[in-house]
Amino acid sequence: MCWAGRMVLGTFSILLGLVHAAAACEFGPFPYRGTGIVCRMTKPAALLLNRETAQVIQAAFRNAQFPNITGERSMRLLGRVAYGLSGIQVNDLSIERSEVELKEDNAIHISIRNVTALFKGTLTYGYAGAWFLQLFHSVDFEIESSIDLQLNINLMCQKDQVAPDASDCYLTFHKLTLHLQGDKQPGWLKQLFTDFISFTLKLVLKREVCKEINAVAQMLTNYILDLAANFVRYKDIAVDISLASDPVIKATYIESHHKGIVLYRNSSSRLSDSVFSPSLLTESRMLYFWLSEHSLSSLAAAAFLDGQLVLDLRGEKLQELFEMEDSEVQRKAVQMIFQGTSYNDSVAKVWSLSQPQISFQPEGTIVRSSVAVEVSILLAGEEPLVALYMEKEITATIQATYADKKLILQPVDSSVEIKVFKCTADPSGEDPSIQSFLQNMILVAGIPEVTSSIGSALTSLLNSKRLDLFDIINPEIITRKGYVIVQLDFGFPSHLLLNFLEKSL
Repeated sequence: MCWAGRMVLGTFSILLGLVHAAAACEFGPFPYRGTGIVCRMTKPAALLLNRETAQVIQAAFRNAQFPNITGERSMRLLGRVAYGLSGIQVNDLSIERSEVELKEDNAIHISIRNVTALFKGTLTYGYAGAWFLQLFHSVDFEIESSIDLQLNINLMCQKDQVAPDASDCYLTFHKLTLHLQGDKQPGWLKQLFTDFISFTLKLVLKREVCKEINAVAQMLTNYILDLAANFVRYKDIAVDISLASDPVIKATYIESHHKGIVLYRNSSSRLSDSVFSPSLLTESRMLYFWLSEHSLSSLAAAAFLDGQLVLDLRGEKLQELFEMEDSEVQRKAVQMIFQGTSYNDSVAKVWSLSQPQISFQPEGTIVRSSVAVEVSILLAGEEPLVALYMEKEITATIQATYADKKLILQPVDSSVEIKVFKCTADPSGEDPSIQSFLQNMILVAGIPEVTSSIGSALTSLLNSKRLDLFDIINPEIITRKGYVIVQLDFGFPSHLLLNFLEKSL
């Protein structure tokens, strides 16, 4: 799933993790109706990620297990000459360049140009008689090679998840030169065995290297899927990121569609009326995420059921909230509510009484919620004294931005209707100074403080999933009726791929 944002691990991981072929999956005649999350990666992003292909190819070459190569051939005067190559290893591998091309046949074509590699090992040879074989001499060898590698990565769907097939793999040899015991000069022995083994060696190299590339592709895909699934999981709350429809592969972008169903304990909410259409996304940025109103609203509902929508304010935070302005009305109201008690000896608790209702509109995300506020005075050795209790209906329009690796939620419009009011300093609830002060405090300081705290909590959660390791460039969060689009450019942290390859291979 792209939403994680753990967004990238090189051409194999991201390009394979975003798309699949529908050969083994059935989505029905109207698959977009069940689409809650969409990811689109454009060609510039694919080109950027292709720079990391060299690391994957190098890892595949080095991790390939080359079998011993044996054979024999009849030679005039010499009889049958038998040979064996063993202990084959790869050294001094380099890649000149790599190119990626997106095709509309559900495949990614990657061309690796001029892979130079030095293979080392031991050559054992001898002469065979009619009834027995005697190998009597061994020499070290080096094989200089220059290879072009063509990968046609076909993408299949298994159990609504991606299953890459990189077996369509071709090696073209421009150079394959055998050196014996470090001797770089032609000789009859070198020429004899070069002729004997070059064809067989090419077949073995192709088979083992391509097999290892396929294995690495599978491993990276499984890793990115596990990474994405963890990214959208918190305690008992998870998001189903299995595929909802066939991918769209164009020459300029790849697009994948995911269910985005929120799972909480034993319950889930299925989406059947998605408003997604491919025309909603453009191609001007490197990466796009389309998120349905249903998916994010379901996340808010799950967070409410899990008891996550609770906020405690103490000390300086509490003081900032109640002393937003320096006026006689403010000082009088605070004195009456707290009865002269220090902010350090008080606590304000804010929580949702019902699950928030979220809707996306062009002006922002509109949140409607029933909220309770309780201010308690903490008395030494006694039960806390509830100095203030309110229940209110809040409607707030919030705009979201992401900058400096932080998610910022900014309320731009809000309204409050107090439903329940209990205050020890104003039992009748008729003191206009307290009522006016609290109403103003909620609008001017309370709602911004709550949204800021939620933004900080979400930032910490995203960073715990390693989002802060990525270089996210000029992100934009755009709300429209029924959905939100996140679009951005990015830089790839190469060390993530290196660390994964080092640990896994």
